Amino acid sequence: MTTLINDDLVLLDTNLGTDTTSVIRHLAELITKNGRAAEVEGLFADALAREQKTATGVPGGIAIPHCRSAAVLEPTLAMARLNPAVDFGAKDGPADIIFFIAAPAGADNEHLKLLSKLARSLIKKDFTAALRAAATPAEIVALVADALKDKPKPAASTLAPAEMSAAASGPGSTATGGGAAEPARRKRIVAVTACPTGIAHTYMAADSLVQAAQEAGVDFQVETQGSGAVTPLDPAVIAAADAVIFAVDVDVRGKERFAGKPLVSSPVKRGIDEPAKMIREAIAAADNPNAHRVPHFGAEETADQKAQSSGESLGAKVKKVLLTGVSYMIPFVAGGGLLIALGFLLGGFQITEVADKILTSNSLTNLPTDIPIKALGPLGAYLGAVAFKIGSLSMAFLVPALAGYIAFGIADRPGIAPGFTAGSVAVFMGAGFLGGLVGGILAGLAAYWIGSWKVPRWLRGLMPVVIIPLLGSILASGAMLLFLGAPIAALTVGLNNWLTGMSGASAVVLGIILGLMMCFDLGGPVNKVAYAFAVAGLGAGTIANQAPWEIMATVMAAGMVPPLAMALATVLDKKRFSLAERENGKAAWLLGASFISEGAIPFAAADPLRVIPASMLGGAVTGALTMAFHVTSQAPHGGFFVFFAIGNVAMFALSIAVGTVIAALAVVALKRWAVRTPVDTLATAAPVHQAA
Repeated sequence: MTTLINDDLVLLDTNLGTDTTSVIRHLAELITKNGRAAEVEGLFADALAREQKTATGVPGGIAIPHCRSAAVLEPTLAMARLNPAVDFGAKDGPADIIFFIAAPAGADNEHLKLLSKLARSLIKKDFTAALRAAATPAEIVALVADALKDKPKPAASTLAPAEMSAAASGPGSTATGGGAAEPARRKRIVAVTACPTGIAHTYMAADSLVQAAQEAGVDFQVETQGSGAVTPLDPAVIAAADAVIFAVDVDVRGKERFAGKPLVSSPVKRGIDEPAKMIREAIAAADNPNAHRVPHFGAEETADQKAQSSGESLGAKVKKVLLTGVSYMIPFVAGGGLLIALGFLLGGFQITEVADKILTSNSLTNLPTDIPIKALGPLGAYLGAVAFKIGSLSMAFLVPALAGYIAFGIADRPGIAPGFTAGSVAVFMGAGFLGGLVGGILAGLAAYWIGSWKVPRWLRGLMPVVIIPLLGSILASGAMLLFLGAPIAALTVGLNNWLTGMSGASAVVLGIILGLMMCFDLGGPVNKVAYAFAVAGLGAGTIANQAPWEIMATVMAAGMVPPLAMALATVLDKKRFSLAERENGKAAWLLGASFISEGAIPFAAADPLRVIPASMLGGAVTGALTMAFHVTSQAPHGGFFVFFAIGNVAMFALSIAVGTVIAALAVVALKRWAVRTPVDTLATAAPVHQAA
């Protein structure tokens, strides 16, 4: 176990500037100077990004900026006692005691427990008073060491002896904070705390709520969903609870356990700033039959999600819904497409015509004798038929899965069955990918509308499992069969005919457009639209009609360019990239070769105005070349690793290489010459000094 803090990581009565950015940068520099981090910029950027999500100031003049970062070499605490104090967003004013918690990206549970224990100590008034009274860094280190030696609590979900004894006494317990019996049973409240990093706020909110509950005479237990191991609340404790508190900045894991309980929900920081108020609100909610409750999965949860997302724009809601459908569809496509490609490799392209016959007439002990010309022998033909059939059946779920999970994005679980049904109807009608989009939206809207009906309590249990799927399927699929399916099918046929007839310059233009889309947001919605467009037509490709295969090859090749280009750029001009970026560049070689565009995201996040345009330039060139060379791909994913499914593989590799070189040279050039004069944000800060 390494030492988390030492004398060199403590600054006393120090001026680190007048804003949070300056303080965080100084502490990042201090940690790096002491050999605890590989670079300042990576640590500073990660800590500042965390600070911008939620202010880390807490009551009592304390701030705990913290982060996980790939730049951190070992778990570290840096402490500064500021003069003057700096505003870190606490309601009671600026902070003069700053603890910077820096954890490696892969910190182990033991270190995380120590870091969270320190964070909990910071809400204790005697501990913070001792920090302010300390005269030397050695005293600070000793105080921290004592805090970390404190015996940990028995379980993450039980946070105080009073609560433990009350819970142990059973549902009829009448124990109070002072041990005296009361005529009426005390309120029982359970809680979940969680923050994005899971190091500091998660545990500080939990302890603050425990203290407030003790003062209010409430039986209270909390589950801390932090970065370390999570000890879930006992189901019996949850069942006996009168109300639940969610002090969280992320989704609650296992939220369905609390279904139906009166709910008080807020950001995790409110659990630190206003714990007593939250306890009072929970007590009031327990006695209020109209209080907001943790939703059951189904239409009630959908209504709750609507309330939570009421501030979203229409465009954001549509994007979220469509991306939900695409993200759930991709595993069917990726697995199925690769199996089909493997079937072609083993059984030849004619396997499509004889696979059913081989599978019904033959087996491993009775291999076929009448096999396709390019099959790898009788065994290859049989295994090729197996792979092709499994892949074909998987690909058949493409449109139903798309529609089903678009409906899920709108109406949650009750929308899945109507969505899958509407998607299957779209396939039956020949409406294809576009029909799946329309059918999924119709099914989701229908399920959502039906779920909003006010029904008697005895009927509520049937709504999500019977009523909504039945009526939603009738409405959405009926509309597809009676009115919308045929026009959408005609549009789909027209689009396919147009693509089939594309050649020459028009095909190159399409390649450029697809290349730009694939590199615009590196796995985001625009990238996913282009990818979904390609995989949706993949099944329509044939030897006579290879346009869908060409589009698939174009999309895959262009999507490989950004990570490969960033990897190459870090080799061409290392000094233009941070240490963390150079390390990411090593991984980007494999990610790019595998067609994982997201491998370039760390570079784009750090420098979007140079990385994105350079990537789009390279992707557009690659897209144009693959279409011009008529490169094809029968596999929807895999990059160079599915070379056997690539037609004209040499031109596929050449197109990617050309685009990669162009994008890499472009980003290096932009970093060299398109440089804004930096502003030294620290120049005005007073020099750092340390009290003797």
